[in-house]
Amino acid sequence: MAQDIFNRRARRAHARRADLGRHGFLRDALADGIADRLSVVRRDFTRVLDIGGAMGARLPGALRLGLTHGDVIGEEDRLPFADASFDLVVSAGVLQGVGDLPGALLLARRVLAPDGLFVASFFAGATLGEVRADLLAAEIALTGRVAARTHPAVDPREGGALLQRAGFALPVADIDTLTVRYDHLFALLADVRGMGEGNALTQRAPLRRDVLADAAARFAARAGPDGRIAVNVDVVTLTGWAPAPSQPQPLARGSGKVSLARALNSRV
Repeated sequence: MAQDIFNRRARRAHARRADLGRHGFLRDALADGIADRLSVVRRDFTRVLDIGGAMGARLPGALRLGLTHGDVIGEEDRLPFADASFDLVVSAGVLQGVGDLPGALLLARRVLAPDGLFVASFFAGATLGEVRADLLAAEIALTGRVAARTHPAVDPREGGALLQRAGFALPVADIDTLTVRYDHLFALLADVRGMGEGNALTQRAPLRRDVLADAAARFAARAGPDGRIAVNVDVVTLTGWAPAPSQPQPLARGSGKVSLARALNSRV
């Protein structure tokens, strides 16, 4: 069996120490985006699973699954539910930490009843690329080596293929970029840790203080006229339906694309 890219114990430890009340604004933004998408779906969902529990009051009555907090304690790629248990499965800001994302999507599809909806938003692509570059440059300059300091990110262009591989119908992958500004690197790292997104890689090594200081100086050099540093966060939102006989059939490969609006409202 292949080794998990993420250390599950470390992920749970980071989740326990998270302070989403102070640092969870990015996850809130993803949850708001999911809520906006659901608002245009003319359907009443009565059996709802919130993977990660970030939707909160946006989905009252949802069953919340989390690593350390929630109605059910569990992991995103090990869902403890029977097939066809829900008619809506959502997830905001957690799937970027799953080592087996294809497996997690497959399980999400399996726990959906036929014609059930899946919507998930998570960080992907070149998220925090500025920080990645500065840490890499500092590590090479001071140690002559390269160490894994940030989590690998899914290529957003692969989103639709991942949904198809998991067996979803009418798959749609949207890509958005958020820009956040910071006074210094340490404020950014505080938000990362506060969201429970600290380094949970199985193969990880301590970060030397001189490397961190050098990276912080490189990061500060990016400051704009206002003295703040802009960093980009790429967000991919995946939308798909559990297959059902009544659904429209997809177009032949290469003949066109299904728009988000059509995919969301095709099951009215």
